Amino acid sequence: MKKAIRNLMSKLPIDSLANPDPVVAILPLEGVIGSSGRFSNAINLANLEDKIKSAFDVYNVKAVALEVNSPGGSPVQSELIVKRIRELSEEKEVPVYAFAQDVAASGGYMLSLAGDEIYASKASIVGSIGAINAGFGYTGAIEKLGIERRVYAAGDNKSILDPFKPEVEKDVKMMKGLLKEVHDFFKDFVKEARGDKLKGVQKTMFSGLVWNGEEAVKLGLIDGIGDVRSVMKEKLGDDVKFKRIKEEKSFLKGMLGVRNSKASMADEIVKTLETRSEWGRFGL
Repeated sequence: MKKAIRNLMSKLPIDSLANPDPVVAILPLEGVIGSSGRFSNAINLANLEDKIKSAFDVYNVKAVALEVNSPGGSPVQSELIVKRIRELSEEKEVPVYAFAQDVAASGGYMLSLAGDEIYASKASIVGSIGAINAGFGYTGAIEKLGIERRVYAAGDNKSILDPFKPEVEKDVKMMKGLLKEVHDFFKDFVKEARGDKLKGVQKTMFSGLVWNGEEAVKLGLIDGIGDVRSVMKEKLGDDVKFKRIKEEKSFLKGMLGVRNSKASMADEIVKTLETRSEWGRFGL
């Protein structure tokens, strides 16, 4: 084996060994952000940790490119992923560039803040800097069905916002206050990451609105229009190579995936519906 490697190396041009082509590691960040238990194919740090490290460990890597395609989700997981990417970027002294695909909205936009620079297509959907909580009320439904609900709790606020009970003003006020705190956190996160690059009126930028790529450039939410290959070739030269980081599925995972129980299949359907509702907010 060693002899074969030596023979192969001897056939390579000396210049290619001394000056290997620069490599860009492409790290896809696609899907709804949150725990795996809630969403189908969710993005979270636990699922991405190995792939993030692999991106920075690619031989002769000169940059990591994030391909972001996400309608959002958990701000906590978004922050954890961004922090991990920035830690490795500083530790390895490798720059990071983010590229919005169809959507980089809400938590998806937060993910792109891991990049030193952010790019998008003219038709990409960018923004949605806000916080939301959505649900349903079933009080009329259970009355019509003749169902009596029995709830026992310790703690005055343990059953607030129960979907089977009428809304209570103080509970709604509490939820709005919580959402405001999350929104403030999101705004501060954007300000810290983008700094003086932000050009738009903050009341507008942080209103939850979304914009196409060109408008996002004008607001300073992103740095320019472009795709991974064109931007990276412009920065590193035409000889740049691209290495896409893929998830490695073990034999055991494959076996487990095939043998889903009816209960797990039903659970997966619910997750899929939740995931599609998140994408559906942006017409996708």
